[in-house]
Amino acid sequence: MKKILIATALSTLMGTTAMAETIGATIARFDDNFLTVMRNGMVEHAESIDGVTIQVEDAADDVAKQLDQINNFIASGVDAIIVNPVDTSATQAMSDAAEAAGVPLVYINRQPVNLDSLPDNQAMVASNEVESGTLSAFEACKLLRAAGLGGVGAKGYIIMGQLSNQAAIQRTKDVDDVVGMDMCNFITIIDRQTSEWSRDKAQDLMTNWISSGEDFDVVFANNDESAIGAIQAMKASGISMEDVVVVGVDATQDALVAMQAGELDATVFQDAFGQGSGSVDAALALSRGEDVPRKVWIPFKLVTPANMSDFLSKN
Repeated sequence: MKKILIATALSTLMGTTAMAETIGATIARFDDNFLTVMRNGMVEHAESIDGVTIQVEDAADDVAKQLDQINNFIASGVDAIIVNPVDTSATQAMSDAAEAAGVPLVYINRQPVNLDSLPDNQAMVASNEVESGTLSAFEACKLLRAAGLGGVGAKGYIIMGQLSNQAAIQRTKDVDDVVGMDMCNFITIIDRQTSEWSRDKAQDLMTNWISSGEDFDVVFANNDESAIGAIQAMKASGISMEDVVVVGVDATQDALVAMQAGELDATVFQDAFGQGSGSVDAALALSRGEDVPRKVWIPFKLVTPANMSDFLSKN
């Protein structure tokens, strides 16, 4: 709660201070629904602050291109840099470049591998991924038990995100941890593969699994786009969505449409817009020499048909 209050206080401060400042931001990829909402939150918030200019670049899922963008921001004299890393295991070089130039840097949405050793003028604004996969997987477990499968067993698949991404690794571990609980160990994971966060690749992956003829009861998707792709494959194969539990993460608008249609059983709200605006506040505060927590957490929230109306205007 203290960190949330700090972020709120930063937001208030930024809105009342007028000075010419420039932020350079590099986003892993522009063609991602969630990251687009996050980027819009970043841009809209920066544009609402007098004297602040933000330049946003698309790294196009290319680590080398992203590092070049960071170096270009440094050369152009920006006051701070925001990075949504393409590869969370490649962030040390990004931190080193910014630190050598004395430019504050804020990681957003994805946890850098060097998080615990960030210098004083660097921070991360994100949501705790230990919560995300755990919330959705445990909800799936409860739904399967309610359907009477707790005593006879259930089988399912995990659709993972990009394996270079800490969020995908953690969300998959969250599923494994839930399935390992006494309450949920009736679930057997048949297979797990990556869709690289892509709806189309998830659809192809699910189609291949269906063609194997293996019966399954649940699909754990690392993100909503993958969950939607899996749903499309199941519907195309004539599988009734009432017979399969499907859960995702992000609570995107497309996911909530699928939930309204009775196709998606649960997702987890990740405040994309809040992460975007929070990263701008943190970047400006660091550029002014103010203290910012190394980890600024934006909470996750479980979304089900019972409360989805609270999230229809978000993300």
